[in-house]
Amino acid sequence: MEIPRGDVQTQTFFEQVGGEETFRRLVRRFYEGVAGDPLLRPMYPEEDLGPAEERLALFLMQYWGGPRTYSEQRGHPRLRMRHVPFRVDRAAHDAWLRHMRDAVDELGLAPEQERQLWDYLVYAAASMVNTPD
Repeated sequence: MEIPRGDVQTQTFFEQVGGEETFRRLVRRFYEGVAGDPLLRPMYPEEDLGPAEERLALFLMQYWGGPRTYSEQRGHPRLRMRHVPFRVDRAAHDAWLRHMRDAVDELGLAPEQERQLWDYLVYAAASMVNTPD
């Protein structure tokens, strides 16, 4: 028996969770939280959070198997290097994850996909910490 193309086993995580629209929803909801956060908002010098939202959406889409637009526009992600100018301590880590948790919860993903995405976000948040508590 032939396995049909596009079967779940051959799809990227990006495709499995709904593609670009899912990641844009995630990032839009995340930045709604950041916009009102007194700890995180100052880390975004632009008055408009739109460019930061676009960068994060493109990065996450690429990371999870979607278009490579992020690298085409910005080169290698170098996430730790890009965050060096900002004080990222445990409080910032916790605030970032709090807003991301709200955003992930609103996606309504299947439990295994939600866990896979959340595990990565927890790892990513921890790796950005650059200042002792």
